Amino acid sequence: MTEIDQTRRSFGDKWNNNANAAFAETLRPGSDIFDWILGRNGFGDADGLTRFLSRFSRILDAGCGNGRVTALLRAYAPDTAEIVGADLVASEIARGNLAGAPRMDFHAADLLGDLAHLGTYDFIYCQEVLHHTAEPARAFGNLCGLLRPGGEIAIYVYKKKAPVREFVDDYIRDRISGLGYSDARDVARQITELGRALSETGGKVTVPDVPLLEIKAGQYDAQRFVYHFFMKCFWNPDLSFDDNVAINYDWYHPQLCSRHTMEEVRGWYAARGLSIVHSCEDFYGITMRGVLVA
Repeated sequence: MTEIDQTRRSFGDKWNNNANAAFAETLRPGSDIFDWILGRNGFGDADGLTRFLSRFSRILDAGCGNGRVTALLRAYAPDTAEIVGADLVASEIARGNLAGAPRMDFHAADLLGDLAHLGTYDFIYCQEVLHHTAEPARAFGNLCGLLRPGGEIAIYVYKKKAPVREFVDDYIRDRISGLGYSDARDVARQITELGRALSETGGKVTVPDVPLLEIKAGQYDAQRFVYHFFMKCFWNPDLSFDDNVAINYDWYHPQLCSRHTMEEVRGWYAARGLSIVHSCEDFYGITMRGVLVA
């Protein structure tokens, strides 16, 4: 099985077994997920998102998964705006989750394929997706081809992380990517239990700079210290245990899982004639938004 086929199957299994994963928390103002999405994109708060989306009449959520962010866009976009979700494996799951929502449509689409059937857009949101394609820069270019003059595209891709975390993440990924859903989920469950145990200690650690390991000085709670620098052991007490497991599975099981640098992503925008209007780099990834210069 190729990496492409394995990744497609991995996400198909994820969404077919977790159709509502993180859906409610994505839509709940003030939740960690809600604040993370708005914060990294520079919207600030719900009012900021509403103001930003008010300019757009046609919006694409490219790689929509179960439709949780598509629903967020629908909730804060103008009532007259058309929202389209596209996904390689989960478009019908998203359609079911948003059945009855006005001015919405969903399509099966490979971001590396012909996207002409999707039409053109004022705003394209493609986050937590491109790094799971075989050619992220080319997939980005395909999406840029759907932008109207003056339109905007916002992406989020995984960044290269501290060296020990990169090693451990790849070590686990290499050993579970060939497993079926049930066996891989068992490993993700163990990692989730570790994340929960670290979180529930309530412990704090203050550390110095360790440049060789790319550890930044500061105070961290125990779970986040391990999470930032040693391995992804996600835990969010506001999500169900199964949703936490799905998020850890999502990180470790797909074989296509590239990581990038800010300089590299800036190059994607420059190559497509986009003017960057917002960028953000955190411990986990790179968010960037740019305008197609008319």
